[in-house]
Amino acid sequence: MSARLAAEHLYKVFGRRPDEAVDRLRKGADREELRADGTTAAVIDASFDVAAGEIFVVMGLSGSGKSTLLRMLNGLLEPTDGQVRYDGEDLTALNDRDLRALRSKKISMVFQHFALFPHRSVRDNAAYGLEVQGVPRAERVRRADEALALCGLAGWEKSWPDELSGGMQQRVGLARALATDADVLLMDESFSALDPLIRRDMQDQLLELQKTLKKTIVFITHDLNEAMRLGDRIAVMRDGRIVQTGTAEDILLRPEGDYVASFIQDVDRSRVLTAGAVMDTDVRGDEADCGCETATPETPFAELCAISARLTHPVAVLDEGRTLVGVVPRRRLVGFLGDEQGEPGACDHPGGDQGKKVISRA
Repeated sequence: MSARLAAEHLYKVFGRRPDEAVDRLRKGADREELRADGTTAAVIDASFDVAAGEIFVVMGLSGSGKSTLLRMLNGLLEPTDGQVRYDGEDLTALNDRDLRALRSKKISMVFQHFALFPHRSVRDNAAYGLEVQGVPRAERVRRADEALALCGLAGWEKSWPDELSGGMQQRVGLARALATDADVLLMDESFSALDPLIRRDMQDQLLELQKTLKKTIVFITHDLNEAMRLGDRIAVMRDGRIVQTGTAEDILLRPEGDYVASFIQDVDRSRVLTAGAVMDTDVRGDEADCGCETATPETPFAELCAISARLTHPVAVLDEGRTLVGVVPRRRLVGFLGDEQGEPGACDHPGGDQGKKVISRA
């Protein structure tokens, strides 16, 4: 997939002589040195790309720079240095009028605190972006109602925001972004103000919508579990810098540095890992013919454990063409649940020929 949105060496510095501060950062200065001089480096040399149809999550603690980074992606904040590209076009070179047009038609934003107008109905809130675009009333009502229905709010069009729960209000904010039919959604801690159960419902809603709409989404969160549940890929930020980018499995199994490793200590691995992540790809050639239960690379870890518990031999992992791509011995499952990876092993189902040729597939 080609990059729909890309950040190239972005810096954002607040305070005196920001250009000079960027030069100092490039020469090795850190945040604390700049802060002592009254300058704040919010984002430092951030680079990444987001593929069309991807949910890209930026995760970090408060003050890590993630929300500042997000606001540079649609021009709400001007980078001190670096570029943002949308379909190859340099957004940092656009004038204010073109940036407003971009935000109204191509890159929508869903805020943390709903940002609904209390004096407008649910329908008119959802249609607000279309009103700004100058879309005729009948058309914006139709599109707003379609977006509200997608978000599970059919029948609530004439209600007022204060008649809705927090989760329903956030659905209105999401519907407002969807109604514009923008290619890119920027979501800034959009679910963090919600109660845990409602928050999970909203995550489910977003994942379900994404199956159909296939939007390009940049999602900001401070919650690693939320990041791993939603993100096709995740960028971890610390002190203004991106310290690791990868899939949930990459970050969980191959953390880069002590900071990322400390983050993943309390993550429930069974909710993140799949058979494809834990299988041993150095396998013999006959496991697929053993007549036993099998898994696919996408089989969730918890389901894989349930399959393994019923067997006296490793689970064979088959791709869509029923070709063997790996096996998962039980001790490997146990190992991945702990801090250390279990040792790989060959399938030892009854009657197996231990002399079979070893194969390896990525």
